[in-house]
Parts: sequence; C-alpha cells; structure tokens
Amino acid sequence: MSIVAGPQGLFDRAEPVARPTLEPMSTQTSAPADAVPQPLLVRTVALDGLGDAGAPDPHDLLDLLPTERPLAWVRRGDGLVAWGETLRVEVSGAGRFADAERAWQDVLARAIVRDEVQLPGTGPVAFGSFAFDDRSAAGGVIVVPKVVVGRRGGRTWLTTITTGARLHAAPELGDVVGPRVPPVDPGTVVYADGAVSADGWKEVVARGIAAIRAGDVDKVVLARDVHARAEHPVDVRWALERLATEYPSCWTFSVDGLVGATPELLVRSEKGLVTSRVLAGTIRRTGDDAADLARAAILAHSSKDLEEHEYAVTSVAHALEPFCSSTNVPDVPFVLHLPNVLHLASDVTGVLRAPGGDAGRAEHPSSLALAAALHPTAAVCGTPTVAARELIRSIEGMDRARYAGPVGWFGADGDGEWGIALRSAAIDPVDPRRVRLFAGCGVVAASDPPAELAESEAKLVPMRYALGRDTSRS
Repeated sequence: MSIVAGPQGLFDRAEPVARPTLEPMSTQTSAPADAVPQPLLVRTVALDGLGDAGAPDPHDLLDLLPTERPLAWVRRGDGLVAWGETLRVEVSGAGRFADAERAWQDVLARAIVRDEVQLPGTGPVAFGSFAFDDRSAAGGVIVVPKVVVGRRGGRTWLTTITTGARLHAAPELGDVVGPRVPPVDPGTVVYADGAVSADGWKEVVARGIAAIRAGDVDKVVLARDVHARAEHPVDVRWALERLATEYPSCWTFSVDGLVGATPELLVRSEKGLVTSRVLAGTIRRTGDDAADLARAAILAHSSKDLEEHEYAVTSVAHALEPFCSSTNVPDVPFVLHLPNVLHLASDVTGVLRAPGGDAGRAEHPSSLALAAALHPTAAVCGTPTVAARELIRSIEGMDRARYAGPVGWFGADGDGEWGIALRSAAIDPVDPRRVRLFAGCGVVAASDPPAELAESEAKLVPMRYALGRDTSRS
C-alpha cells in the first residue's frame, strides 16, 4: 500500500472532526498506512446560483471540471465533481478494501474540518475504484481531491481539501474554478479486437455453458474488451457530458482514468439505510417504442433472464443480511429502460443493525465495507461465487482490471455511494488516445453464444457513443 500526499496549503482555524469507527474487514495484507505529514484541512461552504433547483442540469457540475484528472459521480444533475489530488492511496490484493479503509481512517484521525452544510457528500470526501479480481495488478485507489463541488436536492456546496496547519477563510467558487475550456472531440475512433476476438469470445461463452451443464457452476458472467484508438487524446469531460446527457438515470463516473455510466448501484449507505440496485437479464432495444414495449414484456417473462436475475438478487440479499436488522427484496423485478437496452432490475433495501446491537458492532459498517462484502455479486461474477470466479480466471482470457469492480465515493462518516463499474472504459495513462472498452453478459444453461455476443455489443454502445460515434440506438 502506498500513500502520496499533495502540496501543503494555508488555512486559519477550525474544529477537529471525530474519527469514525468503521467495520473491520478480513485481509491478507496488514501493512500499516504511512504517516500523513500534515493534517487534512477541510472547509465546506454553501454555494448559490449554480443551476435551477427545479430542473438540475448535469452540465452545471460537469462544466466546472478541468481537463486534468477530473473526478465525477453525477446522476440526474445531482452528485459530486472534483479535481486535484491532496492525497491518494494505492492498494492491491485481497486486502485492498480493508487497506484503503484503514488509510482513510488514519487520514480522518488527523483531519481538521469545518462543514457549514452537513449533507451527504460534504466535508472530507474520497473517490475510489477497485479491481474486480484480487489477483489483478490494477489493485485499487482512493483519491482525496483538492476541490469538490456537490449538489443535492437543490442545495449546492463547495469543499476545499488540503494539508497544512490552519484553515483559511471561506472559499468562493471563483477562487478555485478557472476559465472554462470546452471539451475536445477525440475525432475519428478506430476499434479493434481486445484480448479475445469476437468469434473467439463465442467459444468462451460455449465453454461457460458447458461448465454450467456439467454442474461446475449455476451461472457465470463472462466479459470481453474492445480496444479503441482516437485521433486525438481523449478528453474525459467530452465522454462524461455525452454519457450524462444520454443516460441520465445512470451514475456517470470518472475516477483515475476509469470513466463510464453505470446503471447498477452496488450500495448506497446513508444514515443507517442501505440500497442496492441489481441488474441481470438484458435485451437490446430496437428504437421503435411499440416494439420495445413488446420486448419489455418478453424480457419480464423470460425464464432464462428471470433465472439469471434471481441468482443476482439472492447474492446481494445474502451479503447484506449479516449487516441488517431488516431487508426488503422485491418479489418480482421491474424493467429498466435505457436508450440502448432493457434490463430486469430490483432495488434491494435494508436497515443496518443498530450500533451495539445483535451483531455486537460498535458502529455501522462503512459504505466501502458493505461494497467489499457485496463484491463480487452474481450480476458480475456468477453463482456460486468462488467457483464462478475460478471459471472466469480459467476461460475469460483477460484481466478485467477495474471493470466490474466497485467505483464511487465515501465521506468521513463512512456513508457514500458505490456503483459497479459497468458501461465503462479505461483510458491509457501513458497514451490517452488509447482506450479499453468493456462489456459482460450473464451466462446460464439456456444461454446461446451468438445471442450473448450480440448482448455484449449492445452494452458497448454507451462508451462508443461517449467517444463520439452516435450508436446509442443502433
């Protein structure tokens, strides 16, 4: 685990923040966090005049982002955007979630905070992204930005985060936002096969079906990648703005070069309440409203898709159960309509056990602890989890890196939002003209390899669109 602190800043005074007690997690690595040279200094103030509270526009937030390393978590105009790095923590291995959480606790133990807004997402905030597989070299990262602008329910705020000795006077937006530079079109984008060709991937799916029919697993989720090369360096803001406009019901995100618009919320934790949106079972849209309504009815009654969905919902409900005094699991899924596909979806909710309750916990588990307990769900791995993960390692033919891993943010009290990094792409940190796109499909005994390939192509549409080719309804 490595911790890198950003430059020091100038501040005047504030009250220290209490260190939260976070849910312990098992880990195979126990390296202690490096000492932070200066306390974290955090100031949150209210902002006026950013957008219309009655009809928030995601561009109000996204337009503030600079070109370099933008951070974002936005849905329907609300959310967080951020930039700069006061601190970053890089982790790896099976203990990556626990190591990241311990490092965050250590940082908060030294933090000095003045939060004048007191809403979820105010005060100290860290953005994070983690690899799907314990063995992936991608590991994980949490980034503590220098500047955060957030909006929720018509209220907007500005947070500045730095290190030093004393807090400065209340910041203003004009002090931290420079002249807007419009996003740059990446130009012509050329696509090529990734680790496995399209035809080769059908063989991968066939092997997965054979393993299911042999009784090795009940369900396995198989992914593929596609490589893209743009004419110009990819401006993350260009992709974010297109995704937020075309997919407003998804969580549009950008963390450390991973960008996307996920329809699947792994977990939201807020004041003792948890929510997880589960998606499994997909059909491609035609672009004709009447035809799509008919396809939605077919999806809602498809035994193959309902089976796939049931595995995913059950895995989430079982993972949350030890942490919750009560959970609510819908009897039947609803059909989520996106511009490119239709999904079977269920919102699983729960109430965390009271501190000191039956489980003997001193405090609620953090949102990151919950994300770690949920990951990987059957929606991105399979059932049973261990066997499905081993099958993926054996036949998929690529390293997913941070695709299908948790991505999101959390605050000083541990509450936050973590999505599953789907409908996403990784921008090459060395050559930003190179991009790696991902898509995956749930495979059960009744699956058909050509149909799964077609579904994966439909799931690549959002990121193709984000890069500039209007394939949103093709």
